[in-house]
Amino acid sequence: MINFFALDIEKGRLFQTQKNSEFNNQLIWVDIVEPSAEDMDYVKEKFDIYLPNPDELGDLEASARFFETNGHLHLRTDFLIDEDQVRNIKVAFILTENILFSVHKEDLPVFRLVRMRARNRPGSVRNAKDVLLDLYATDVEHSADAIEEMYVRLEKIGQKILHPKLTDGDAVSILQTVAHEEDINGRIRCNIMDTRRALSSLMRNKLLDEDHQIETLQILRDIDSIENHTLYLFDKLNFVIDATVGFVNINQNKITKIFSVVSVALMPPTLIASIYGMNFALPEFTWGLWGYIFVLVYMLVSAILPMLFFKKKGWLD
Repeated sequence: MINFFALDIEKGRLFQTQKNSEFNNQLIWVDIVEPSAEDMDYVKEKFDIYLPNPDELGDLEASARFFETNGHLHLRTDFLIDEDQVRNIKVAFILTENILFSVHKEDLPVFRLVRMRARNRPGSVRNAKDVLLDLYATDVEHSADAIEEMYVRLEKIGQKILHPKLTDGDAVSILQTVAHEEDINGRIRCNIMDTRRALSSLMRNKLLDEDHQIETLQILRDIDSIENHTLYLFDKLNFVIDATVGFVNINQNKITKIFSVVSVALMPPTLIASIYGMNFALPEFTWGLWGYIFVLVYMLVSAILPMLFFKKKGWLD
């Protein structure tokens, strides 16, 4: 699918135009989503431009992420998507003198938001570079929103950990959730680092005018702020893991302590039973039924007294 966006110079807004329209200098953005072979051929023939295969955008080499051919700038950048699950989607940009081409396998929330803003806010875009920087800035905002949502979820996890009756099942659930959050945090960090590389490449190669450089510097400052948050979240996630494992160890130690205390408490009755089980006559044997009752009561008292002592010491708490 190909989306063509032109600039309404009078209103300073983007509007979507049709594939078969007569393009003029107002066309500034061609967004290619899940392109078919026919779509790729059409763009190559219509605009005389090389388009990369969307299935081959995973190359992480620096030479494949930023290069120029025939006066066209090629960028490969990750964008964040968190609709079904948090993922990083590769997007290829080709920036010509007047038109920005974007190629990706899925429609992204960042792209939808930029299109909506460009249609509703007069003067938000003036040329293709404005669209490119707006996409990067919106992606950074999207990453910041994802981090805020992580803070909310981690707060709920912290409340579960502080619950006085944290079970081993709860601990397993928390650890699974933390592992998922750690993966999200890593993807956010990877996304903003990739965006930083793309913006730094644009500035390093002097492809931006003064206004665009100021905007780029602001985006880079936002990235620095988000990066600090991701580092804090990594530390917080590690703390949650350590705290959860610590509570599991405490629960296991409580169980072990109870078994140890019970074992010690049953030692006196065991000793008494061993004495009265010896093969020689004891005076209590001549008491008949009362002798049997006496021994049982003796064993019961010898078990209760240690338990009361352990209770007083707080070893059963």
